[in-house]
Amino acid sequence: MTNLLTLPPGKRMAVALTFDFDAHSPWMGTLGRTSPSYLSRGDFGAEQGVPRLLELLGRHDVPATWATPGHDLVTFPHRIEQILQAGHEIAAHGCYHEVVPSLGADEERRLMEVALRQHEQVVGRRPRGYRSPAWDFSETTLDLLEEFGFDWDSSLMGREFELYRPRRVTVNYESANEFGPESPIIEIPVSWYLDDWPAVEYVAGVSALGSHRAMEDRWNVIFDYAHERVPGAVYVLTMHPQTIGRAHHLLVLEGLLERMVGKGDVWFATLSEIADAWQG
Repeated sequence: MTNLLTLPPGKRMAVALTFDFDAHSPWMGTLGRTSPSYLSRGDFGAEQGVPRLLELLGRHDVPATWATPGHDLVTFPHRIEQILQAGHEIAAHGCYHEVVPSLGADEERRLMEVALRQHEQVVGRRPRGYRSPAWDFSETTLDLLEEFGFDWDSSLMGREFELYRPRRVTVNYESANEFGPESPIIEIPVSWYLDDWPAVEYVAGVSALGSHRAMEDRWNVIFDYAHERVPGAVYVLTMHPQTIGRAHHLLVLEGLLERMVGKGDVWFATLSEIADAWQG
């Protein structure tokens, strides 16, 4: 595949450290769990996870993109202020981590409008990029992203290390599926393999208590493949302050980050910077 990413001189690949700063929202929205116990895990993410991550990023002078639901913007504005003061980017991530495919078109639009108003209220401007809650789209999500003027999305999985423009798909069960034209939206692909939540976040009845060592090994192996075999690769890590901010998980990230920095040819960038460097 032709490399369409313009990298800074001397750099071989791009790495984006992204944090889904969900706090209370995934418990309320996606999982429907609002007991004090579950909400306290969101508190941990905001009050301990975020400061720990800001310290680590600042120590290495690495920028990051923080995909944040509108609800968490208005619930923890002091943390958003600190993230912005550190020079990081805030992206859209739904209103309250709602289950997007379950919404009607009108409700999805309404919640998008609420989230954008909250973004303007707390951040001071609209976000350039979007990440859907739980990385799921409805049939109208892409229409809304185009209508509301987003530059990029980071929710889909049609590539591994390359950016692309998504296409709508008409599903036909007894004949070939049909692809529409490419969207003007730039897609910066994600992967469950490069996400901390399913690997190590315990949720009763949903996910087991995973091994941080298995997560560490997977993240390192995938990085090595991208670095050695895919010139111009874009490696996107998706993490959650309430997950990666735990002591043993943070040390996994710290070790990987130090290893990547040590290569000397890795460009650390926000998702918007990566989108701007892509010529597709």
